[in-house]
Amino acid sequence: MAEKSSVKLAVIRTGGKQYLVSEGEYLEVEKLDLEEGAKFVIDDILLVIDGDKTLVGQPTVTGAKADVTVLAQTKADKQIIFKYKAKKNYRVKTGHRQKLTKIQIEKITVK
Repeated sequence: MAEKSSVKLAVIRTGGKQYLVSEGEYLEVEKLDLEEGAKFVIDDILLVIDGDKTLVGQPTVTGAKADVTVLAQTKADKQIIFKYKAKKNYRVKTGHRQKLTKIQIEKITVK
């Protein structure tokens, strides 16, 4: 009889966004004020899937946490904002680079 692979998936919330993550996954999220190499815990977990067992939070799963390591502080690609009004000689060009934090999901646990 073949064993089922037990892949843990979770939906975490950070920076006002939700991400579907699994153990060992790398992810870029909005900037977190942490140093490179820092380890921390995300306990804002909305959903956990462990094999054939699914836990849905209302709004979060009680006792669930994700151990995370900060890998780097980076910036996203530049976004160009160009405003233009025809026949009025109005042109404004600006840019924006969002600051990001690259993290790795080490382990997802549920008590």
